[in-house]
Amino acid sequence: MLSLLDFKKAIAGDPNGVLRSWNTTTPFCQWKGVMCSWKYPGRVVALHLGSHGLSGSISPSLGNLTLLRELNLSSNTFSGLLPPLGHLHKLEVLDLGNNSLHDRIPVALTNCSSLRTLILRFNLIFGEIPPQLSLLSNLLVLKLRQNDISGIIPPTISNITRLQIISLSINQLTGSIPEELGKLSNLSHLSLDRNRLSGDLPQSLFNLSSLGYLSSAFNQLGGALPPNIGNAIPNLYYFYLDNNMFHGHIPASLGNASRLELIGLESNNFAGRIPSSLGKLPNLYDLYLWGNSIEASDQESWAFLYALANCTSSSCNKSTDLRVLYLGENHLSGKVPPIIQNLRGLFALGLDGNDLTGTIEWIGKLRSLVHLYLQENNFVGTIPSSIGNLTNLSSLVLSKNALSGHIPSNLGNLRQLQMLNLSHNNLEGGIPSNLGNLGQLDHLDLSSNMLRGIIP
Repeated sequence: MLSLLDFKKAIAGDPNGVLRSWNTTTPFCQWKGVMCSWKYPGRVVALHLGSHGLSGSISPSLGNLTLLRELNLSSNTFSGLLPPLGHLHKLEVLDLGNNSLHDRIPVALTNCSSLRTLILRFNLIFGEIPPQLSLLSNLLVLKLRQNDISGIIPPTISNITRLQIISLSINQLTGSIPEELGKLSNLSHLSLDRNRLSGDLPQSLFNLSSLGYLSSAFNQLGGALPPNIGNAIPNLYYFYLDNNMFHGHIPASLGNASRLELIGLESNNFAGRIPSSLGKLPNLYDLYLWGNSIEASDQESWAFLYALANCTSSSCNKSTDLRVLYLGENHLSGKVPPIIQNLRGLFALGLDGNDLTGTIEWIGKLRSLVHLYLQENNFVGTIPSSIGNLTNLSSLVLSKNALSGHIPSNLGNLRQLQMLNLSHNNLEGGIPSNLGNLGQLDHLDLSSNMLRGIIP
């Protein structure tokens, strides 16, 4: 009881009154968030006080609860140091995530040999990851996301052979990704994005058939993807490598990773065509390929789009499933195949910054669109009146094309519109008065056209 009362004394704020029951007139095993052992009456085995808005520091006295198995103080506003918990040899779950704790990862924590889950994400943890962390041989989950951790990813982490989840995103990690991670045969989730990692993705990672989630975006990684990647990692469902320096072709074998839901390869140096096999992925929802050197100019090179839009069987992607298609800032040219209008489930479409031509009559069929970016191309013709059917549109950017004719009056039907940019075209006539009905609009650019008349 004394250790728990010491913990309460260190609490500076309890806006929800969760510790109101923590008093000497109530048995402490009945206090909110406290669980005691059946086998050893009066001994605390779990403390669950997550998401209660508690503030203050975490009392070192918690280190005296030697039978403690679970400690969850996540999603509060605790500050100060991590409590000394190195004597808690029974501790299996430690979740101090989503606080403001400012400390190094204590080496003494590696004495908690029963630890299965270690979560310190969304804090102010600094310093390096101790190589001694490898002593936690029972660890399954390691989440250190969004801290200020620096140094390298210690190769010794591969000694924790039971690891299933490693989340180290949004830190200051440097160096290369250790080849030794390929030894973690149980690894299903690896997120390393938004660090300062360099070098190639280790080939050993592509031996991890259990890997489902791989994210290393916003680093300085490079090299080519192995041709057999989709066969080697068949369980991959989230593949996010945006903003790196990868080059070469997108491997056609990705089409064999049938669980893929998201492919993110934006802002790299990929070249060539998009493999038609990607259009046959049965679960693909999001395809981000913006900012590469991908080419498409005729029906053969647009084969992936025909595969997507034609596919209606249960063995491949239904045309209503794809939500995001970003192909902007590539080397696409010629006319957009009209079959794109079959992608009725599209939430966001980006074809901006290419050399596309022809009319845009097809956009009126994409009634689920919320974001549409077609700027910086060579589209011609009028803005189709069917655009008034896209009542969910929030962003409509058609600037820097060669569009002509009048601004359709039924743009005023798009009550969700927040951004409308039709600048640098050949539009003429007046500005429709019902654009004044767009109460959500906060960005409007109609400049560099041939418009006249009254501004509504």
